[in-house]
Amino acid sequence: MKTGKYILVALIVPVIILVLWYIATTFGSLPASILPGQQMVGNAFIEMTSNGQLQGDLMISLVRVVKGFLASAITGVFLGSVMGMSSKMQNLLLPTITVIRQIPMVAWIPLIILWSGIGESSKVIIIMIAAVFPILVNTLSGIESTPDGYAEVARLYKLGKWKTFTKVYLPHALPQILVGLKLGLGVSWMAVVASELIAASTGIGYRMNEARSLMKSDKVIVCMIVIGLIGIIMDKLISLLFNQFTPWVNLQKNSK
Repeated sequence: MKTGKYILVALIVPVIILVLWYIATTFGSLPASILPGQQMVGNAFIEMTSNGQLQGDLMISLVRVVKGFLASAITGVFLGSVMGMSSKMQNLLLPTITVIRQIPMVAWIPLIILWSGIGESSKVIIIMIAAVFPILVNTLSGIESTPDGYAEVARLYKLGKWKTFTKVYLPHALPQILVGLKLGLGVSWMAVVASELIAASTGIGYRMNEARSLMKSDKVIVCMIVIGLIGIIMDKLISLLFNQFTPWVNLQKNSK
């Protein structure tokens, strides 16, 4: 019952947007090149899917996201764990990382293109730079929040660094690490679209930019809607996956 009510409430704003869109394109004087009608967008979607163009672009973009996200996940969890467990490493790396974090992701794109061209490697590097920081920061926060008493017990039992990490720090920090990974995945999807908009010859971002240059606003809107839907699907899937890894978090929420 609660789920049905939640879905109905969540649909209120999209329905209002659709109604306003219909009114503006049916009774307004906006040209189709600025705001196409819903039927035009539907026809563009059918055209792009029937010739396989949309599916091909999505697959290319998703493969780039997977590569960049995996690289950022490994790097972010590793650095965040090392910095969280070692104050010396944190003092060494944190100032530099903090400065780099302040540089917008888009500002990296021209430099990455100069280094790597507009091929696949540049997209993966851009995604990694964009997604690594939320993963790193959340991992660091999770490791640091581990009670000192747990680490003291590990030292009393003379556990090595690896066992201390896997037996003491990781179980406590896992929920926050997973939050960082979830945020990183969302940033990865936004980063790949941004990089393809600026410098690419394939991918959903490239297709949207091509449609823009040809004044095909219906195809631009199709790409925007698909990008949003894929982002939601990715977010829900990774949430379901992480709930399997941390079932105790849901139990705590339900008990409140």
